[in-house]
Amino acid sequence: MTVLEMYCDGGCRDNQRRTNIGGWGVYLVWGDHTKELKGAAVNTTNNKMELTAAIEGLRAIKDKRVPTRVYLDSAYVQQGITKWVPGWIKKGWVTSKKEPVANKELWQALIAEKEQFSDIQFLKVRGHATNAGNNKADALVNEAMDELLAEKDV
Repeated sequence: MTVLEMYCDGGCRDNQRRTNIGGWGVYLVWGDHTKELKGAAVNTTNNKMELTAAIEGLRAIKDKRVPTRVYLDSAYVQQGITKWVPGWIKKGWVTSKKEPVANKELWQALIAEKEQFSDIQFLKVRGHATNAGNNKADALVNEAMDELLAEKDV
C-alpha cells in the first residue's frame, strides 16, 4: 500500500512581539498526487502555527486507514505528540514545572486527529535543509504570510 507523506511547517515573523504575522503550510504526497494547504494569522506564535499545520494537514486526509508519515521540522510538535502528551494528560495538562501546558486546545485537537489514523508516525526532519517536502511546506508558510500581508496591509 502507498504511504501518504505529509510535510508540515509553521512560522511567525516577529514571533514573541505583540504584533506579528504567522503562517502554516502543508504539502501532501500520495504516489503521483500532491496537495498544498496553507493559512495565516495575525498576532500568533510559531508554536501555534506549527501545531495548526499538523492539525489541518491531518484533517485534509480523507482515508485515515492509509499509512501516514508526518514529517516536521518542529521538535516541539514531534516531541510533544510522541513523548510529552501522555504525561501531560496524566498530570491534568500540567508540565513538569507545574505550569499549564501551552496551547492545550491545539494539542487536544492534534490528539483527536491522530487517534483517527490506524498507522501514523510523526518524524523529525532538519528544517531548511535538503528535504524537498519540508522546503515546499516552508515555502507555503511564507506564501501564506505574504498573501495575508498583501490582503490586510498589516
